Amino acid sequence: MKNKFQKFYPLFFGILLTAFTLYVLLDAFVIPRSYREVPDYSVQSQSSFGASGNTGSMQQPASGSSSPGGEDSVSVTESSYSDDNISIQITQYREYDTDIYVADIILSDAGYLKTAFASNIYGKNITQKTSVIAENNQAILAINGDYYGARNGYVIRNGVLYRDTSSDSAQEDLVIYADGSFEIVTEGTVSASELLDRGAQQVLSFGPGLLKNGEIAVEPDTEVDKAKNSNPRTAVGIFNNLHYVMVVADGRTEQSAGLSLYELAEFMQSLGVQTAYNLDGGGSSAMVFHGTVINRPTTNGSRITERKVSDIVYIG
Repeated sequence: MKNKFQKFYPLFFGILLTAFTLYVLLDAFVIPRSYREVPDYSVQSQSSFGASGNTGSMQQPASGSSSPGGEDSVSVTESSYSDDNISIQITQYREYDTDIYVADIILSDAGYLKTAFASNIYGKNITQKTSVIAENNQAILAINGDYYGARNGYVIRNGVLYRDTSSDSAQEDLVIYADGSFEIVTEGTVSASELLDRGAQQVLSFGPGLLKNGEIAVEPDTEVDKAKNSNPRTAVGIFNNLHYVMVVADGRTEQSAGLSLYELAEFMQSLGVQTAYNLDGGGSSAMVFHGTVINRPTTNGSRITERKVSDIVYIG
C-alpha cells in the first residue's frame, strides 16, 4: 500500500500544484472582485451627450452646430467642443511614422477633469471598454486610465482614497490637486493620506513621468516593465492653469509604428507641455470623443478593437 501511494504521490502533487497555479492566475486576471461601489461625487457639467461607442478613425471637422444647452451655449463639430466651461480641440498629427491624436482642453474649473471606474465599482478584474465607461459617465472626452486593477500603487479618485499601499517605493504617480495643478511624486517619499491632506483629487499610478517643468524626464531607453519599445501610448499633461492635453498614439499596425516613451515625451515637449505623465498603453490606448473612438486601438495589430480597462480619465 505504501509503495502504491508513493507511486501516485508525484501525480497527486502535480494535480494540486496545477490547480493552485490555475486558481492564482484566474484570481489575478479573471475572477472579478468588488471591493467598493463608488458614490457619485462628481460635479455634473450642464452639457452632455449620448454615446454610441462606435470605433472609427479621425474625421475632418464638420461645420459647427450649436444648441442652447440650458444656460450654456454649446458648439460641437467632429473635432471640437465648447460651452461656457469647457473647450476641447482635437488635432491629428503624423509623427514618428505614427498617427497621434491630441486633445487640447481648457476648463473654467478643475472639477470638470474627472476619473471613473468600470461599472462604477472599485475592485479587481472589473473592466469595461473605455467607450462604455465614458458613455455611462456622460463624458465629453475620455481616455483610458492607469488600469489600477492590474497594478499595485496608490488609488485616489475624485477626492476619495481607495488604496494607500505600495509595492514599489520608486513608483512615480501623477497627482491632480483640487486647484487643477499637476505634480509627479514618488510613492516612497509620501503617503497616500498625506497626498489626500494636500488636496489630491486624483492619483494615477502607472508612469513614468514624461515631462517635469517642461524638461524630458525619461531616457531614450526607458520602458515600462517588458513593453515593446514602440507601442500605442496614452498620456495626459498640463500647459498651465486649467489648460490640459490628452494624447493617444496608435501602434502595432502597418499604418502606425507606435512610440517609445522618449518619443512620446519629445512630442509632448514640442507642444509646449510642462508636466506630462504616461498612462496605460498598448491595447488599452483609446480616446473617445462625443461617443466615438477616434483612434485605432489594437492589442496585436490583427484586429482593431478596444480592450476592456479598469478606469478612465475624462472631461464632463
